[in-house]
Amino acid sequence: MGVMLNRRETLAGAALGLLPGRVIAAGVRTLSNPRASAGARALYAYLWSIYRRRTLTGQQESPGRVRDELPYLRRNTGRQPALLGLDYIHPHDWPGVAARAIDWHRAGGLVTLCWHWGAPDIGTGYENSKKDFDLPAALTSGTPQHGLMIRQMDAVAGQLATLRDAGVPVLWRPFHEFSGDWFWWGKHGADAFRRLWVVMHDRYTRVHRLDHLIWVLGWAGQKVDRAYDPGRRYYDIAGADIYAADHGNLSPMFAEVKAIVGDSVPICLHENGPVPDPATLGPGADWLWFMTWHTRWLTDPAQNTAEQLKAWYASDRYVTLDELPRIGRR
Repeated sequence: MGVMLNRRETLAGAALGLLPGRVIAAGVRTLSNPRASAGARALYAYLWSIYRRRTLTGQQESPGRVRDELPYLRRNTGRQPALLGLDYIHPHDWPGVAARAIDWHRAGGLVTLCWHWGAPDIGTGYENSKKDFDLPAALTSGTPQHGLMIRQMDAVAGQLATLRDAGVPVLWRPFHEFSGDWFWWGKHGADAFRRLWVVMHDRYTRVHRLDHLIWVLGWAGQKVDRAYDPGRRYYDIAGADIYAADHGNLSPMFAEVKAIVGDSVPICLHENGPVPDPATLGPGADWLWFMTWHTRWLTDPAQNTAEQLKAWYASDRYVTLDELPRIGRR
């Protein structure tokens, strides 16, 4: 299907080659995977076309049985976010994650996926992702820890392949908040983290041919440290997160990320509580997207009031679902 730009998008996206299978126009930044799919390249071109001008609205869904975030936004704003966040946290829900991601893509939305990966030798779940795992041993071929890590990494690769085969480009943000010390992938320092990131990137691109992935590198805002940067050849978007107490633009954190990546990749606010006031965004805080966390982070008035959400979802700065072009849809 071709690109259909709506009332608020310009022809900039079309000029960048957003039709499936078209060669991306000269000057558009390339993805870290040289074999990236046409859908991933089209999406990346679109993201660059809006970067520094507009910001995608994003919402993470709850991994629980009650997922009220999207209905809540529709009731209170009359709109839906451009970007839906999902999580591979619960293996029993992997088929549901796939179905919801495919449905969202078919509705014209963008999909981002994270993985609260429980320590491989303990088991799944959020609390287990905070327990330690012998990462140095896991990075050594032939160890039991290495075998466990690779088997579980490959299992999620199989889930991502389902989305590839359905034609869904994915903003893939593994090992989020890696520069913190609360998840096992961040407990062993920068060198171990960089090696882990490269193992997954190489395995997913070269072995599993997950060419629909756009790789998102996400620092913990408390420690945006250059030592954790695995190198531009291994990611496509960078960002950081911190759960601020107000609706400020988090410009100091934006500046810290930009000091590392410069203008080589767009910069996103890959998780948040209070949504930044769009009137405060600009050159010092040109977030590509925000991604409000689920449940109380969205609905608690101490985080976001319904009135604020309605006004800000209608702002010219923020892109909502109805404003997205049809990017690479079948």
